[in-house]
Amino acid sequence: MGEPPDAPDVGSAFELRSSRADRTPLPTAARVGVEPRVVDAWCAWLDALASDAEAALAAAMAYKALDAEGRERWLDVLEQDAPRVSVPRIAVYAPLLSVEADPVRRQRLLTAIGPAEAEASPRVALRCLWGEVGDGQRVVAIVSPLYLDFVQVLACAYDDRRGFSWVKHDPIVDDRMAPRGGHQIGGVRLEPTPLKPVVDELAYAIVAHQRSGRELPEALCIFADLFGQQPEPETLRG
Repeated sequence: MGEPPDAPDVGSAFELRSSRADRTPLPTAARVGVEPRVVDAWCAWLDALASDAEAALAAAMAYKALDAEGRERWLDVLEQDAPRVSVPRIAVYAPLLSVEADPVRRQRLLTAIGPAEAEASPRVALRCLWGEVGDGQRVVAIVSPLYLDFVQVLACAYDDRRGFSWVKHDPIVDDRMAPRGGHQIGGVRLEPTPLKPVVDELAYAIVAHQRSGRELPEALCIFADLFGQQPEPETLRG
């Protein structure tokens, strides 16, 4: 398929910026004996998560790199420091939720976020983009709103009869940098498409992937609520 020269390829948006995560202040500020100025710096950084997409992404990457014990400790500290933070709670917790696949911790995060706060409501709508590679394979990007102008992006190449070739997840990004119609991912031009048919195809691709004996990428587990009830293997199309 021919590609117009001005159609940007946004594949690089899915690279994990580990250098930013390495500079993220880990949540040790609430430990006994920590100097107040360290606690203040930690809380100021948490406040920045409402406006700085790079800081929010760094938080997501740092949290993702932790083991289960480290993640629980992070959440324990946030519970202590929540009264000191001036931004909506979703700004503090959503970056972590965007990379958390464990159902128990996801529920803990959702409980911590609490009722929706009007000032933190997403300013963009969910959108789905689609492009065809050939031989039955497609590339899809789903841009899902988080809060304010921040979104998360799931992109994948799949065949609904054979499963996934690759899956990429950008856990948090400014919507201005997220894919739109006319953008390219992996050299494939994407165009807007209704979400429901794509979700149905992805559900079949999940079953096909599992039947092949391959483990599902973690990003698909994070988006499990989007897919709803997956079809049983015996319902997989011929």
